[in-house]
Amino acid sequence: MFIASNFLSAVASILDWALSVYTWIIIAAALISWVSPDPYNPIVRFLYRVTDPVLRPIRRLTGAIGGIDISPLIAILIIWFIRRFLIVTLLDIAVRIR
Repeated sequence: MFIASNFLSAVASILDWALSVYTWIIIAAALISWVSPDPYNPIVRFLYRVTDPVLRPIRRLTGAIGGIDISPLIAILIIWFIRRFLIVTLLDIAVRIR
């Protein structure tokens, strides 16, 4: 059973790392949106292309509150919840099946 335990632990670690990186990508996209970025810049295009599939449904549900787009904040809170619930649960399961 140690193989399954190590596998779950590795999956949890990789998922935690990926969600952490994605959080920073969302923060970078939000910060860039405050200025007038060049839409043809490859970095700007990458940031928007990577974050738009997650932020677009949140924007549809919330809209702009007082002209401020809070979808990055909501997405980061959802990621934080996933990291605190799913990652901890996977690690707990990995410890229990050892």
